[in-house]
Amino acid sequence: MTRPPPLERNTALFIDVDGTLLEIAPRPELVCVPPGLPDLLERLTQEHGGALAVVSGRDLAELDRLFRPWRGAAAGVHGAERRRANGGRVESGETVADRAAAAALKRLRPNLAGLVETWPDAWLEDKGKTLALHYRAIPDKEHQIREAVARLARPESDALRLIAGKRVVELQPRHHGKGGAIAAFLAEPPFSGRRPVFIGDDATDEDGFAEVNRRGGLSIRAGAPSGATAAAYSLPAVAEVLEWLASPAI
Repeated sequence: MTRPPPLERNTALFIDVDGTLLEIAPRPELVCVPPGLPDLLERLTQEHGGALAVVSGRDLAELDRLFRPWRGAAAGVHGAERRRANGGRVESGETVADRAAAAALKRLRPNLAGLVETWPDAWLEDKGKTLALHYRAIPDKEHQIREAVARLARPESDALRLIAGKRVVELQPRHHGKGGAIAAFLAEPPFSGRRPVFIGDDATDEDGFAEVNRRGGLSIRAGAPSGATAAAYSLPAVAEVLEWLASPAI
């Protein structure tokens, strides 16, 4: 894959957080936000006429804490939460799919907690609407952990999807995803009518890459992909992503 062309001002810009804007830390709460990053997000928001959104597995409250005082458009928990560019929260109400996913996660919580007892150096991150089992401290157990989680999740596959990321496996509602969040933003101002650009680093970003590719946009993978990717371009590391974003737009 090649380096993306310079960023254009008239695009709609979507950016993942961990592994893209921020270096991955042993635990999510230990990430370090570069001193100038909130200011960069504010500058990019202004340059793009408000058409910038962060699209993350983190929830909106956590995104606001990390990037304050910047508080722009954002999708949290892989699209389960969304805030428009005007600051309004999208309140869609609980659906049948939401209830089915919540019930599936409730059934799986004790079983995933049992895996943590089996592998004490793994830990379970419960975001309410998703469950993520991290195993950064025991990468040699990756195959066993992924197999065990896949076996537990298989009966719930109608409601949940299992995504394997960087030293993590995450169970998400099947009806939510970053691709859907990007599509929702592109249906409303100030994103509508603009060519989309999405930068991400992980398997959870692949449906976002597919969505922008379908719309003739730029899909950019941060870091070296561990497998096949739908991204058309690449930037080798977080530092290069920040450098590319900070370069003068055309």
